[in-house]
Amino acid sequence: MKMISNTLYAVLLLVFLAGCNSLRGTGDMGVVIERATGSVQIIETTQQTKLNQVDGLGDLSHASIVFSRDERFAYVFGRDGGLTKIDLLTAKIDKRIIQSGNSIGGALSQDGRLVAVSNYTPGGVKVFDADTLKLVANIPAAYGEQKQQSKVVGLVDAPGQKFVFSIYDAGELWIADFSQGDTPVITRFRDIGKQPYDGLITPDGRFYIAGLFGEDGLALLDLWHPEKGVKGILNDYGRGSKKMPVYKMPHLEGWAMTEDYAFLPAVGRNEVLIVDRHNWKQLASIPVHGQPVFVMARPDGRQVWVNFAYPRNDTVQVIDTEQLQIVKTLKPGKAVLHMEFTPRGEHVWISARDAGKVTVYDTESFKTITTLPMNKPSGIFFTSRAHRIGL
Repeated sequence: MKMISNTLYAVLLLVFLAGCNSLRGTGDMGVVIERATGSVQIIETTQQTKLNQVDGLGDLSHASIVFSRDERFAYVFGRDGGLTKIDLLTAKIDKRIIQSGNSIGGALSQDGRLVAVSNYTPGGVKVFDADTLKLVANIPAAYGEQKQQSKVVGLVDAPGQKFVFSIYDAGELWIADFSQGDTPVITRFRDIGKQPYDGLITPDGRFYIAGLFGEDGLALLDLWHPEKGVKGILNDYGRGSKKMPVYKMPHLEGWAMTEDYAFLPAVGRNEVLIVDRHNWKQLASIPVHGQPVFVMARPDGRQVWVNFAYPRNDTVQVIDTEQLQIVKTLKPGKAVLHMEFTPRGEHVWISARDAGKVTVYDTESFKTITTLPMNKPSGIFFTSRAHRIGL
């Protein structure tokens, strides 16, 4: 009788586990933002399918996502100040808070214990416990004699349990060091340039680069040697002496970095610029279809994929980084907003907001693998980002 009971228990346990969403790995999962409905689609890249939809995420008009180090949880930063922690395995909201009036992105600390959010309103950075979403630190972006609150942009994680970000209104760059505990040590770099609007950290975590909206050029900080301060690079990077209409400021996150070169979007011009990573000087430029927004490298660095601003935003072009020329032009659909490579680069997923779909391409043959209908898709984020600096 006891043997029968044990056997029955084992059978029932297997049946229960077989129907449980958690009985799978997370390494091939990802999230696609459906900005119009405040929802996300949870997907998997092995079979290129949609798994589940999660609703109730607020304003996702400029949403971004980072992942816990075990890849189970996605942290969604909404434009309405919402910070939402989603369990990818149960496809449910684990926790959600409204932490500000207007936020613009975030980052997870090196050890995965802290999640930081950059805010427009009120300006500053708030840092939360990644497990509970309880407030750990509040860093107001106060500047000037009147202690005005500035917008914060370009927030990234950096080695050494640090966050680095730009202070838009003050023209400053700050490092918040949490290596000694939950009370951060703040290092401020003043007068880095007018209106830093976005920032990136190189894949090795050494250099932080801020784009400048108020003047041409970029601001660079060597995080190995912060004592040397911030220096200006690419002084002609921007609209130049002839002011041109800029339909959308290019995103710095996702800049294509190969061993020797950086490929970056020109501002207001139909060009991708090639920069020597050793001295940060421009070497050449490649004419492209329109004003580039994202310029992203395939993981092996052999290709760079480029999408474009309105009104020429139905197109993606592929640059061969050895030949330094365009080798393919694709038409994924109207309003291409984002691209994301699978971890080893065999496929790329591309969202076309106004076409209502995400298309998956083979990056060697450029053939369409599949097309997934979605509601106004924008950002695409794969769990492999959990193990990459700055993403």
